[in-house]
Amino acid sequence: MDQEQAQTSHPILEMHGICKRFPGVVANDHVDLALYPGEVLALLGENGAGKSTLMNILVGLYRPDAGRIAVHGREVAINSPRDAAALGIGMVHQNFCLVEPMTVAENIVLGLSGLPFVPDMDQIARRIRELSAHYSLQVDPKAYIWQLSVGEQQRVEILKQIYRGAEILILDEPTAVLTPQEAQELAAILQRMTAEGKSAIFITHKMEEVMAYSQRVMVLRQGRLVAECATRETSPQELARLMVGREVLFHLKREERQPGEVVLSVRGLEARNEKGLPALRGIDFEIAEGEILGIAGVAGNGQRELAETITGLRRATRGEIRLRGRNVTNLSPLEFIQAGVSHIPEDRVEMGLVGNMAVAENLAMKGYRRSPLASRGVLQPKPMLDFARRMIDAFRIATPSPHTQVKFLSGGNLQKTILAREITACGGLLVAVHPTRGLDVGATEAVRRMLLAERAKGTAILLISEDLEELLAVADRIAVIFEGRIMGILPAAQAGIETLGLLMAGAAGPA
Repeated sequence: MDQEQAQTSHPILEMHGICKRFPGVVANDHVDLALYPGEVLALLGENGAGKSTLMNILVGLYRPDAGRIAVHGREVAINSPRDAAALGIGMVHQNFCLVEPMTVAENIVLGLSGLPFVPDMDQIARRIRELSAHYSLQVDPKAYIWQLSVGEQQRVEILKQIYRGAEILILDEPTAVLTPQEAQELAAILQRMTAEGKSAIFITHKMEEVMAYSQRVMVLRQGRLVAECATRETSPQELARLMVGREVLFHLKREERQPGEVVLSVRGLEARNEKGLPALRGIDFEIAEGEILGIAGVAGNGQRELAETITGLRRATRGEIRLRGRNVTNLSPLEFIQAGVSHIPEDRVEMGLVGNMAVAENLAMKGYRRSPLASRGVLQPKPMLDFARRMIDAFRIATPSPHTQVKFLSGGNLQKTILAREITACGGLLVAVHPTRGLDVGATEAVRRMLLAERAKGTAILLISEDLEELLAVADRIAVIFEGRIMGILPAAQAGIETLGLLMAGAAGPA
């Protein structure tokens, strides 16, 4: 539906004056939102701008401190996800809510009220097949979730909401784990749904998706609505400026330079996952000084196992890892650190930081064994605090003080804290796993600048990312991983999104 048509119809959903406060933070400050039948509304904002809080209120996970919600013109109280579902509101979260040992059909009806004690699973499967065919969401109702790709699992999540009668679909970063081809399929699915009068709220940090998928855009900043406009009347640059309050560079300058000596050499590397199944199958590559090697691939194809094996967190079952010619295969994580390897982990909250510890303590986690942060095995509070203040200034970490518990920082500042610690301690090799995932455009720009600055200093960087635009922007070469194998390694200047997408889907490519 275009903007003129939307404005001549009545909103399917209205949120008026929504306020939500947490201790010391106003997450939503009198926010208004309207959604019309058959439209896709893009919801933009920096990390911590209040997008997730607003959507969590809409699906009943939070209750607002003030304001009201109306669906089809009738004021409603949404006190739980069940209330939201009864009103036709469903959400596909970035982290899927599926039970792996159960089938697609069992997941779709799990917890659904009104079913008989022994449901007719054959009838349910037939209905799922009908919906699958209608919306081109091809998936086998009898397949187990663990057997499905990430893209197929997302289809199950969307089917689950459609099966339950959702007229309003909230999608949180829906393309973060999809190949470019799967992202295009998602766009077609949204078009088919909106053509039938269903509506969607689309949360993303990818400006090209905002322009391609949505009819209208709302921008939140510091909990307030700062802009609302038709998508066709704006631009990615203008939206980024509204989000962060300044101009954002989408294309950073990457100076051409000749790589130096080989820092990391991986030959015939194999490893297993938690289930004991092969995760890496004969991985070969090299990274030289002053070079960024990007690893592209859909989630679950061996990226995590590769990063963990190269940092000592997972044992290799075959092959070798060499750092400047020295065999470091299966050394301990501490020995990898001492060899100069720094690691920005995939999960910054669970693995990268200790939430209940102060920013200063998290920043000291790599240097606490030696002077000046320690003397004769005893931590030195003043040098630790001085070091933290220097890092906070240098990396522009927005924190009330070095003593603030790190769990109270926004996603972008959590990532800056890890970057400050790992870059400062880096002795030649930086392994960065999804360093900008979930970050807004301003924080993303800052992280990419830091990676390019390290490259300029001669650091070898292994950059694992599912964001192809990011890899094309900062990497020198891109290797594509599929089912634990390297499908091809291409110079970034010669790698197109379509070619990379085909390799990510398992098509044969150049060695």
